[in-house]
Amino acid sequence: MNETTSKKKGYLTQAWLVLLLAAVFGSALAGLHVGLDGRIQENKLAATRQQIPKLIEGATTGEPVLVGELNVYRAVDGDGEHAGWVLPAVGQGFADKIELLIGLSADGQEILGLFVLDQKETPGLGNKIEFAVWRDQFSSKWGNGEIEVIKTAPASASNNIQAVTGATVSSVAVVNIVNRSVVAFRMALAEKIIKDKE
Repeated sequence: MNETTSKKKGYLTQAWLVLLLAAVFGSALAGLHVGLDGRIQENKLAATRQQIPKLIEGATTGEPVLVGELNVYRAVDGDGEHAGWVLPAVGQGFADKIELLIGLSADGQEILGLFVLDQKETPGLGNKIEFAVWRDQFSSKWGNGEIEVIKTAPASASNNIQAVTGATVSSVAVVNIVNRSVVAFRMALAEKIIKDKE
């Protein structure tokens, strides 16, 4: 056996070893994910319920309801009165999916708050979408138009959000998720109101 043949066999052995290890570790990670998925969902539900009073002023809890085909939370105050809505929303970010909770007024017209439930954006850049100073820009937004991302400080009465410096893609992703989710909810809520009146 010459040296070239020996090297080829060595490379093939290493390649099969890499493939075997990839299959073993991939299967282990998949099994771990399946095993922990229930707990992950429970933790997200607990985080959602914890955020409802923070997103909707005066709310003490939230009741899961179906509006059209959308699973949302009807926020209620201590007297059981309707205080607003909390929309779970998800969409693609720069690195992976971003999961949000969007607080809306009782009529669905005004955004009251935003919480990032889960994200895997770039540390030190895109992950700043979680910071309250950035999320607070969404309060009192919406009115008649969609929210837009700009790179400078917006006028106070505008529907603009200043992008996270160095993470415009993550900022735009969040705004797109919010715009799409709020439009879908408002349409579903309008249809529900019409049906309830019939």
